[in-house]
Parts: sequence; structure tokens; C-alpha cells
Amino acid sequence: MSFTPLAAISPVDGRYAARCTELRAIFSESGLIRARVRVEVAWLQALAGPGGLAEMQGLTAADLAAAQAVARQFTEADAAAVKAIERETNHDVKAVEYFLKQQLEPHAAWHKRLEFVHFACTSEDINNLSYALMCREARDTVLLPRIDALADALRAMAHTHADDAMMSRTHGQPATPTTLGKEVAVFVHRLRQARAVFANVPIRGKLNGAVGNFNAHLAAAPEVDWAALGRRLVESLGLEWNAYTTQIEPHDWMAEYFDALARCNTVLLDLCRDFWGYISLGYFRQKVVAGEVGSSTMPHKVNPIDFENGEGNCGVANALLRFMADKLPVSRWQRDLTDSTIQRNIGVALAHSDIAIQSVSRGLARLDVDRLRLAADLDANWELLAEPIQTVMRRHAVPEAYEQLKALTRGKRLDAAAVAAFIAGLPLPEAEKQRLLALTPATYLGLAARLARSI
Repeated sequence: MSFTPLAAISPVDGRYAARCTELRAIFSESGLIRARVRVEVAWLQALAGPGGLAEMQGLTAADLAAAQAVARQFTEADAAAVKAIERETNHDVKAVEYFLKQQLEPHAAWHKRLEFVHFACTSEDINNLSYALMCREARDTVLLPRIDALADALRAMAHTHADDAMMSRTHGQPATPTTLGKEVAVFVHRLRQARAVFANVPIRGKLNGAVGNFNAHLAAAPEVDWAALGRRLVESLGLEWNAYTTQIEPHDWMAEYFDALARCNTVLLDLCRDFWGYISLGYFRQKVVAGEVGSSTMPHKVNPIDFENGEGNCGVANALLRFMADKLPVSRWQRDLTDSTIQRNIGVALAHSDIAIQSVSRGLARLDVDRLRLAADLDANWELLAEPIQTVMRRHAVPEAYEQLKALTRGKRLDAAAVAAFIAGLPLPEAEKQRLLALTPATYLGLAARLARSI
């Protein structure tokens, strides 16, 4: 069977393939190999630079450019060539080393320096930096822009509907009114906070040999300050240097990264469930798409599929992210290989996050607010004014204020006339009575509108 999206086991490369194009370029096997080549070339540059090996000095700018070109111009055909070598070596990083040597061998200046490709490195020196680069690129060029666009869309919705009064539902029951805009603003604020944590996770790397001590480096060239050179390389890649590692970089930053992204997803999952509920209540209508089918048997259905899809993908993503956050920082002694196969699924977890964000964005774009439905719900629940009435009564020291309103309203439906009659009989100053009589469920909104506009 030839591979097509129809033959994919994972929906990331099958059903949702078109929505994962950007992340596929980063986390595919080809993307991983490209990152490894980039790191290997950067190490060659560090060895040839200030404080490097004497044998690597004297390379011209053109010589270094030849090595840089291998990384910069890396193609799918090059990735296939590396995989062909791997079929012989049965080792993925060694295959990259051999490929790079093949690419540099025709250049005279490099011919006598080929053994400095992957010099003193363990595979994890290359892999940890490669995954660090991939995670940073995915975060900064794909996920954060997507989160920002969604937050902007939600902010616009919060402002548009700042004054649209809506009945709250605490415990699923009628509760103090709010505005639709303010409830959306809550998600804007939460998403921004989670986004800031995700954006600020430091991405770390190491290049220090088989168990983190530069053993082989010092054995070959004791005159070099290898710690300084390793740090210079890592920081040249835009990463934070980790001086204390075993064979592997401990992956603590990965745990922080995955936890932070999971928090973003949790906010979106909560949003999906709330918006699903508002659609069910009729607060939102969904725009009909020509040709789209909601049910295979019920022609009238317009289902909230985007929010359901978003909720499901957030759940899958978080299951993977939280497993990886718990597992990757744990390694037996100086190294075990359990992290290797797990890290190959980083792209899968991030792809499900990306799919979820896209689904939520698409769902929001299909919504229209039904203001008549919002108003009808409020007008059917005048007992919501029990809270402000008893609070005003308490301020004026009316005995058993709460208990009086409880007896009047608990488990009952009141209309405007019943509420007005109760207020008229209260021992309150006339001005206070008039203020309460002017109140309706649709105007008892506190600072909701201001909060919505201030986000």
C-alpha cells in the first residue's frame, strides 16, 4: 500500500493532515534530521572558531559557508539519503555524521578535517539540541501566533458583546446576571496568562559528552576550555546552557514546556464546554454552511462540532503532554533510552494542540448571538433579584433579610409584579425602594460591561 493520508494510522497525518502542515515540517523525520544536521554544522563552526581546536583553525569563510550550505539547503532528498545510510548503520545520529562527511569530502579544506564531524559528541549532544530547536520553532512560529490570533478574536467578541446581558448558571442553575462579553473576557484573561507562561519557558541544551563531564574532549585536547566552548555553541543557537547533566539533558525544561502548553489547552477545553452549553441553550446560533450535513438521519441538525473537536483534541494533547512531562525527566542512572521513542511523539502532542486551537477559532467564526433568547431567559427569572434586594435590606439593618428572600424565592419562579410587591412592603427609605424597583434582571449587571471592555 502506498502511503497517503488515507493510509495513515494517526489522524494527525491522515484526517487532519492539511491542518498540521507547519508542524509536520518541524517534527517529521525529515525535520528531525534537518535539525541534527544544523547542530552538527554549528559544532564544526564552534570548533573552528575562537577557543576551538588548533586543527580546525585556518578555515576560510568559503570553507565554513560550504558546511553551512549543507544545513541551510537541506532537502527531502538529503533526508532520504540519511535514511539510506541509517539502514546500514542502524543508528540515526551516526547516519547524519556519515552524510555530512560525504557532503564535505569534495571540499579540499574539509577533506583532512572530516573526523571532526561529531567530534567527542554522544548522540544525545546532538539530539537534545535538535529537539530544543524544534520545540522553540514550533512554539514561536506556530503555536504562539495561533494562540494570539484566538485571544484577539475572543477579545473582539468580549468588546462586541460587553453590554449583552446574560443569565449566569452556577451549578447549572439560574444565577446572578452577567454579560456575554464579560464571560468571554474571562477566557481572554486566562488564555493570556497561560500563554505568557508557555512563552517564557526557558529552552535549555547541553553539549558535554557521554556523561556530562567532557571526558573525551579533555582526553583529546586538554588545552581547550570545553565548558566555555560548549556553552558558546548552545547559546549561539538561542538556547540556555545547562552545565549539569548526565548523558542526557534532564528534560526538566521539556516538562515545564509541556505543562505550560497543557494549561493553555485546559483553558480552551473549558471554553469549548461552556460555548457548547451556550449553543445548547440557544444563546448562540451557528451559521449554516452550504452543503454541510449535521446528522446522517436528522436533516435539521447544526451540531457544535468545532467545539467538540476542540475539546477532544485538547484532551488527547494533554494526555500526551502530561505523560511526557512526568516521564521525560526520569532516567535510570546516567542514561536509558526510554526518552528516545517518547520524544518522537512531541510533534503528535503539539499537533493535537494546534488542531484544537484551529477548531476553536473556526467555531467562534460560525457564531451569531441570539439576543432575544438572552433577554427571554432573564425575563423568565425575576427571582434573580433576590440577591440585590436582600443585600440592600442588610445594609439598612432589616432583620432576617436573607431568610425573607429565601422564603420568597427559593425553588420558585417570580414575575416582575411579585418582586415589585415585595419591595413595596419593605421598611426601606423611599429612594432605596425606587432604586430597587427600577432594577431588572437585564440591568442587574454590576461591573460586567466595564470588565468586558477593559480586557
